[in-house]
Amino acid sequence: MADLVDLRSDTVTRPTVGMREAMAAAEVGDDVYGEDPTVNALEAEVAALFGHEAALFAPSGSMANQIALQLLVRPGEELLCDADAHVVTYEIGAAAAYGGISSRTWPAVGADIDPEVVARMIRPDGYFAVPTRAIAVEQTHNRAGGGVIPLATLRELREVADEAGVALHCDGARIWHAHVADGVPLTEYGRLFDTLSVCLSKGLGAPVGSLVVGSADRIERARTIRKRMGGGMRQAGILAAAGRYALAHHVDRLAEDHARAARLAEAVAPFGVLATTVRTNLVPLDLTKHALDARALAAAAREEGVLISALGPRTARLVTHLGLDDDGVDHAATALTKVLSA
Repeated sequence: MADLVDLRSDTVTRPTVGMREAMAAAEVGDDVYGEDPTVNALEAEVAALFGHEAALFAPSGSMANQIALQLLVRPGEELLCDADAHVVTYEIGAAAAYGGISSRTWPAVGADIDPEVVARMIRPDGYFAVPTRAIAVEQTHNRAGGGVIPLATLRELREVADEAGVALHCDGARIWHAHVADGVPLTEYGRLFDTLSVCLSKGLGAPVGSLVVGSADRIERARTIRKRMGGGMRQAGILAAAGRYALAHHVDRLAEDHARAARLAEAVAPFGVLATTVRTNLVPLDLTKHALDARALAAAAREEGVLISALGPRTARLVTHLGLDDDGVDHAATALTKVLSA
């Protein structure tokens, strides 16, 4: 596996030497008691980055999302999101199973959201209908190939939410990529959302962890929800130190991942399989009109020393990340060109 170029996900990275040193030197305490100084410092730092009052460290992005949704939507009430959103696609029904939340979706359009469509979907209280309590969006959008929701769209969605009296949540697993790609300040994103989940173990290369970001009152409630879901950790400062190192050293370098993704996109484009314009570190492949299906492509690529993700029968994905250098991109581009042209 070590000799393969791994393009399956940006979660496959391993801690850098500097990150391991930071982890080894981390000052720790019992985080369930609120006594881990490194966790506390990470939470304060991330809250400040997004201009919010508080943040909470959680073991995973899925848990961070589900904590946030439970803060905004009570059991039997409704969340609106798109049909390909991570919170209803890759979190195995957690909103319903843990939060008793009813979900309703607009058609999958990735980052190309029409706020007027969302506005028309909102249900008020009354007539025994399920009331809408929150809208969730994903920045960047995973299933849409790392698409970035424009700031203007997010501002319109904020107006829609305010007018209807509902909350707005951001699944910001890769919001760092959007920040680097479009230059939108993190505080600007934070200003638009009631809650955010932000991930440290994808593009930023930490081994574990995401954070829920929001008001002090909400984050105090979030601590109880995290414990109920089994996410109360003890000497978690070792993990938080990796996150703090990632924030200090791995945000600006995301531009390198974007450039490498663009090179891969250029390599596969002549074969008619590039699903959309590549903006960040995800390269989506649509094999509808190609002789190979996704599994066959993945198997053939592996024979050439490249790992890719098969997301569906005719859908695949390439992801650039901290563990991929220019030589790896060159090898992957050559291998994919060979496989797709066979």
